[in-house]
Amino acid sequence: MDVLRNNHFLSQEDYQIALAKIIEPLRNSVLVTDLAGLHLGSSGAVYDQQRADMEALVRPLWGIAPAWKFQEDDELRDAYLDKLTKGTDPQSADYWGAIQDYDQYMVETAALSVTLLLHKDYFWALLSEQAQRNVVNWLTHGLEQKVPKNNWTFFKVLIRVALFYCGEKLDRKRLTEELQLIDSMYVGNGWYVDGKKTQRDYYVAFAFHYYGLIYATFMKEEDPEWSDRFIERATVFAQDFIYYFDGDGEALPYGRSLTYRFAQGAFFSALVFADVEAIPWGEMKMLLATHLRTWMKHDIFTFDGRLSIGYHYENLVMAEGYNAPGSPYWALKTFLLLAVRADHPFWQAEPVKIKKKPKQLIQNGNILLLQENDGAQVLGFPVGMLVEGQAHAEAKYSKFVYSTKFGFSVPKAGVLYEEGAFDNTLAVSCDGRYFRTKREVSNYRLTEDSVFQKWSPFTGVTIETEVYPFGQWHLRVHTIDTEISLEIREGGFSLPLLERKPKGAVGENWVFVTEGNLTSQIVGIEGYEEAMLVRPEVNTSLFFPRTSLPVLRKILPAGKHRVMCLVGGIVMRDEGMEKHDKN
Repeated sequence: MDVLRNNHFLSQEDYQIALAKIIEPLRNSVLVTDLAGLHLGSSGAVYDQQRADMEALVRPLWGIAPAWKFQEDDELRDAYLDKLTKGTDPQSADYWGAIQDYDQYMVETAALSVTLLLHKDYFWALLSEQAQRNVVNWLTHGLEQKVPKNNWTFFKVLIRVALFYCGEKLDRKRLTEELQLIDSMYVGNGWYVDGKKTQRDYYVAFAFHYYGLIYATFMKEEDPEWSDRFIERATVFAQDFIYYFDGDGEALPYGRSLTYRFAQGAFFSALVFADVEAIPWGEMKMLLATHLRTWMKHDIFTFDGRLSIGYHYENLVMAEGYNAPGSPYWALKTFLLLAVRADHPFWQAEPVKIKKKPKQLIQNGNILLLQENDGAQVLGFPVGMLVEGQAHAEAKYSKFVYSTKFGFSVPKAGVLYEEGAFDNTLAVSCDGRYFRTKREVSNYRLTEDSVFQKWSPFTGVTIETEVYPFGQWHLRVHTIDTEISLEIREGGFSLPLLERKPKGAVGENWVFVTEGNLTSQIVGIEGYEEAMLVRPEVNTSLFFPRTSLPVLRKILPAGKHRVMCLVGGIVMRDEGMEKHDKN
């Protein structure tokens, strides 16, 4: 994969070459199969196999369709026309079936809608009249189905706009209702909640703003009011969102759907597509370039060249229930900018490093972000976020801190402490065997200097946690009021374990461990009685297959207690970042 690892991601040609390499194994499959789907693997999802295969076929269009604007591929285009014809024809043996309530098919209509919007002549016009009618009927039926009241509402909006561009009548009343529902999720300063106030994650960027910018591009004359609104909100959001990326372009690992990987940068691609210079083009170019370079250096591809389920490496442990083998191709949303002409100012701009403040308090995003050591890492301190019914929700939303260089871990099982991989959280047990961590909070406070959260792991146990960040360290103070005896274990930053034993030392109330340019330390100040260096279960970290974890431990009798510790996740700058800065 040297074509990808050595790609600079600066020119339009760079992006075209990268996309061609990423879709190469899929292109061959699309051309040779007669089915209206792609079967990319044997792992399952909450939806059935037919939907998983359809998803694997359609999601690559997020990159392929924009690329067709300036690099036509008639052979692949014709194969997609054939499969779309079969999939939407009720008389075909390969018919996908009608869209139902809360159906995964609705998610995949978005890529189809954008393909139709981009290619009325190159794609839509080449379907037979009957095939066009079948596509219209299939999509229109989806408009009548129930969807979650969150970012999915945009799928209906995109269907309406796509069908309008294909000559169908636009139901302005229903469109307005859907736009107003989206508007009800807006909380100010460029931020949305994804249906519930505790859901603010990457869906704000690669869903709400991404679709809003597409809407603004195609509806600016038909609906200037909403188009301007989406552009204004995206412009404001960009001023916060740049702080999610460190100097190497690594984005903060946080929240759900992280297997979509470099979709984290899709928002900026949508800005280019919509011709919205929310930040200077040169800065946007640098951010996207470093982001994609960093991703291409991680082990995100299978041996046959497909994007795997996982994050920095192939990993089903951290996956969502809705992650099928084709799901990771959501990442190709970041290639939307390939639909932009070669003389666009983004392509002509010289890449420029973004100058950022050391701290960015994002009240509407419920997070404090720190850019440490001149961008060597981003540390994120979120509060009050959680997604109910989500795999590993506590690990993905409720840790005390998240890092672009240390990542975070998710549990693999629920019996031993090592199986929980409880980095950067306080694990609490009433029997010394089963541990719970922070989930919901009953109260929280977020300032530039501290984070306060009140939570309860068990009935009769209340914990008030205060976190005070400074540099690459932070102070944790827990005030614990308990009616029962407890065992508590405080986890620091986990880091890679490359050899048989970790490189570190353990003292009476401190642990030090290091690997490469990463160092993790935890120092007990008050209340802890033991320090340990733990080896969590393998494949629990999103970043590293094998890890070590510094831990402090204490047995607490019933009563009121205070424990306090210093936690450090230290990154030394390396040459990689300097190279990115100079390109």
